[in-house]
Amino acid sequence: MSEGNFGETDIEDERMEMPMQQEQEELTAEEKRKIERKLKKERKKKDKQLLREAGVLVEKVKPQEPSASDLALEYLTRWSKKHKDWRFQKTRQTWLLKHMYDCHKISDKHFTMLLKYLNGLKGNAREVTIQKAEALMKEFGTTDDCTEDRSAKIERIRQVLQLLS
Repeated sequence: MSEGNFGETDIEDERMEMPMQQEQEELTAEEKRKIERKLKKERKKKDKQLLREAGVLVEKVKPQEPSASDLALEYLTRWSKKHKDWRFQKTRQTWLLKHMYDCHKISDKHFTMLLKYLNGLKGNAREVTIQKAEALMKEFGTTDDCTEDRSAKIERIRQVLQLLS
């Protein structure tokens, strides 16, 4: 009786394998790509695990992306040259307004361009820029600590107030 059961399971296994083979043959190109990607991902995961177990450090190399300062200064340069591809970008303007008094982040050459850009500033951005500049001027006016960076900041603040007021 056990032999009969054994024979039946062999037949059932064969029946199960046949549809599996037919299914694999009937897969579309997209389904095959999905399976290949999944297998590749699993292989990569196993390789990483083996490297980790062996004590080898795996570092991901990320492509160098431009920094926020680079993007903002490029935005300002494009504006100053009136390129056709220039368009307003709130995040770039915000970065420029936030860092415009910092000589290390915005060079004197770029600050000159920025003053021209600020001349066209309108609405709330103009008002807030004036308010912040006045507040900074009051803050710097109350302390006697005068470093080179500080005097350069004060000069920039003065220029911005003179332009916008």
